[in-house]
Amino acid sequence: MKKKLIELIEKEDKKNPYTDEQLSKLLGMRRDEVTVLRGELNIPDSRERRKPYLLQEIKQILIHNENISNRELTRVLRDRGYDVSRFLISKIRQEMKGILTEPSDKKEKEEIKKPAEKNKVVSGFERIIGYDGSLKPQVEQAKAAVLYPPYGLHTLILGETGVGKTSLAEAMYQYAVEVGRLSKNAPFVVFNCADYAENPQLLLSQLFGHVRGAFTGADAAKEGLVEKANGGILFLDEVHRLPPEGQEILYYLIDKGKFRRLGETETTRQVNVMIIAATTEDVESNLLLTFRRRIPMVIELPPLNTRPIGERFEIIRDFFKREADKIGAKIKVKKEALRALLIYECPGNIGQLRSDIQVACARGFLTYIGNHGNFIEIDLIDLPVHARRGLLKVTNRTPEIENIVSKDLIVLPGESDEKFSVKEDLYVFPEEIYEYIEEKYRELKKEGLSQEVINRVIGGELEVKFQEILRQFETRKKTFEKHELAEIVGEEVAKLSENMVKIAERKLGKIDKYLYYCLSVHLAATLERIKKGKPIINPQLEKIKKDYKLEYKIAKEMAKLTKQHMDFELPEDEIGFIAMYLRTITHPHDNVKKGRVGVVVLTHGHVAKGMVEVANKLLGVDHAVGIEMSLDEKPAVVLERAIEVVKKVDEGKGVLLLVDMGSLITFGEIITKRTGIPTRTIGRVDTIMVLEAVRKAIIPDTSLEEIAESLDKNDISFGRIYTKEDRISAPRAIVTLCLTGEGAALRMKRLIEKKLENTGEIYEIIPLGLTNGEDAKLKIIELQSIKNIVAVVGTIDPQIPEIPFISIEEILDGRAFYRISKYLGINCDKKIEGANSGIFSEMIDEGLILINPDFNSKEEVLEGLFKVLFEKQYVNERFLFDVYKREVIGKTLLQSGAAIPHGLPENVITPKIAMAILKEPVEWENDKFADFVFMLALKEGNKDQFLKLFNMIKEREFLKKLKTYNEAETIKNVFFESLII
Repeated sequence: MKKKLIELIEKEDKKNPYTDEQLSKLLGMRRDEVTVLRGELNIPDSRERRKPYLLQEIKQILIHNENISNRELTRVLRDRGYDVSRFLISKIRQEMKGILTEPSDKKEKEEIKKPAEKNKVVSGFERIIGYDGSLKPQVEQAKAAVLYPPYGLHTLILGETGVGKTSLAEAMYQYAVEVGRLSKNAPFVVFNCADYAENPQLLLSQLFGHVRGAFTGADAAKEGLVEKANGGILFLDEVHRLPPEGQEILYYLIDKGKFRRLGETETTRQVNVMIIAATTEDVESNLLLTFRRRIPMVIELPPLNTRPIGERFEIIRDFFKREADKIGAKIKVKKEALRALLIYECPGNIGQLRSDIQVACARGFLTYIGNHGNFIEIDLIDLPVHARRGLLKVTNRTPEIENIVSKDLIVLPGESDEKFSVKEDLYVFPEEIYEYIEEKYRELKKEGLSQEVINRVIGGELEVKFQEILRQFETRKKTFEKHELAEIVGEEVAKLSENMVKIAERKLGKIDKYLYYCLSVHLAATLERIKKGKPIINPQLEKIKKDYKLEYKIAKEMAKLTKQHMDFELPEDEIGFIAMYLRTITHPHDNVKKGRVGVVVLTHGHVAKGMVEVANKLLGVDHAVGIEMSLDEKPAVVLERAIEVVKKVDEGKGVLLLVDMGSLITFGEIITKRTGIPTRTIGRVDTIMVLEAVRKAIIPDTSLEEIAESLDKNDISFGRIYTKEDRISAPRAIVTLCLTGEGAALRMKRLIEKKLENTGEIYEIIPLGLTNGEDAKLKIIELQSIKNIVAVVGTIDPQIPEIPFISIEEILDGRAFYRISKYLGINCDKKIEGANSGIFSEMIDEGLILINPDFNSKEEVLEGLFKVLFEKQYVNERFLFDVYKREVIGKTLLQSGAAIPHGLPENVITPKIAMAILKEPVEWENDKFADFVFMLALKEGNKDQFLKLFNMIKEREFLKKLKTYNEAETIKNVFFESLII
């Protein structure tokens, strides 16, 4: 096969070499197998093989026409036989001679401010937007800290995630170099304290270094980060993650300027280091008083939402400039998109804002390469959903904002000043994201797919791609080094895992470190169980063999190595577990879609976070959460903290609580009752148990019960899940369910209670409102695990076979109350008075609700609504003439933007209301426009029903709510919910 591959590549078109996808088809192999085979032969990919020829061609063209635009250059190259994109050509020109921009016409140049002179010296602080505005006090503090004799003041920077703490620290370093406080070669060392929280030995080793033999595995002396930062600045990020021991060690360095490497007893080392620390937490409760006192300068950075809107605009413009540089193309941001970016809530502050802008640029880039346009256009639809919601905040539309968005924002490549430079920012996506889009686009285009289909396919993958990139960053940041892992699981197990991963890579291509760490810990635990004669049971084995055939085959090959390395054979159930790990590599989205079991560790004293940190790092994840109860803290206070944490970590499959002793053992049952989230509580927790729990929780298809039962029986003696027997013995309960939040559900609850008052029976009514596309069935099933639910009442049927559903129509006309009393075990007369709204509910017909109809004028709306009424024989043919005559007589448009055209009662056969929710407003009268039209076909006795409708549609908020739904049944139910008193 290697020979065939070499022959194909030798004969390929050098201008358009074979891609791995094309080679896989020619060789009859999988694409990943071709990639591995090519790597073994040290053959570059198609881009690298073509690059020398392409570079030579471009050089020749530029010699004759240096100012040729990227578009024209791409066209010339295509004429010469190269299948290339403008994006690729733009990147190559940047590599060849710096950033090149396409010539723009005079109008564009007038719209765009000229970039700053490139030879102008920009101060470190001037690179921060707002340095002379809202951040001026903070910048003055930072300057004072740097200039304070003799070596500057140690500084603590406070602020929420993403406000720019790292940027300020870097600016302080740059300023210190600019004013001569530090030499040009002075170091700036970054240390993330979260990487070594609750690990004093590793912290000491990383910060202060160690001598040979200081601990197991210390085969040679090692210089610490403090020494590397000598003569410069040491930036301690997330300093609140340092345990008290770590803070004590550090403040001795700050106080004396001296330290010893780990293991040294006589030698004392002297350093001159300025410490800058950063935290997102409250310093009073997270940092020792002795440590705080030794950091005299405290600078607090404000969140983005408190910054002036003009500065936010500058930040947005700067980020778009950077993306223009990356892509090598002009970007135009439409006014509505710019307005949304200016006013939407951004909890992640500047970091999240940049991430959201990159998402928008990636989507805009997809359209750009498909349409071969002159620039990338960012419209409202390109923004993430949460950013688009900013437009709903009408109150935030100040005159200043409207002035800023008076025209589109246009940026050109080459304008970026590289503000907010951060060495490693988890919010920032690499340039490869654009290459991914382009490669995927070309691949789908060759398959003959239309632009619309391509946009839908790639657009759907973009969000997932961003999540993958974030996960890779987090894995790199949080995992241990291999030698550190070997100290814990043993050299033999670590080596076995490494060789197993090599087999997987030969079959599947490059694999993330995640698999290595998971396998190492997993095999160490497996070996221990085998040694103790304990069984290994995989309840998913048959499913794995059937559905994960490729992964199981590779896992069997990997398992053979255990015989060679450690002289024992892995049982079939264990091979199934390895296949499940491989599945997370081959199908990375399965785990996200299905959700995982949450893991929360609760202990007395400073123990839980240490165990969690070790488990998360060893497995390369950030899954488990630790909660620590101080000795003087009340259990009720810790319980509330635990409830909030469980809500956050639950992904739909329940949460495993690992506790040490005492009152914490009872938390699971209480949390389940309070939140409806299934829990299992396991006592006498230790680090090994946490490792086992997290390792199994991150595997797809595992359940809460399976994980709890798979842990040692001795460890689950205190375990208890809220059982079916507990639920049945509880009082009967009814869920009232609504679409629009809990308002209507609460009103239904009160109405039912009023109708059934004074019965003396014990029952419970649980209001449940659904928002943001929540799954009603899932939420009720979760409640069912702890409540004796006998019926659901509301506007949406969750379709749970064993639970009867009562519609809101039955509530409105009174038919429901006898059924409700029956389900609750209450003896009531069948003749229970209804809600007296049934007549109106009969007027709302799903077939009369038109959503985004293709109407472009008032006449089209009137005739369209009449047509649906007439076809269903609710009105006669003379009704439309009445409607037109009534429109001539007087106004039918309300201030809310709803129109209510109507005809004479004698032409109404059956009272009904037809409605149109228009996609675009139509002119109704004298430059006034209607967004909603309700055609009233009423009789003389329908006055009350008309008033009810009028009171609803005169409110703009109610109409806005209607706009958010796209199904007639849902809109009908929203009307019904509003009828409940």
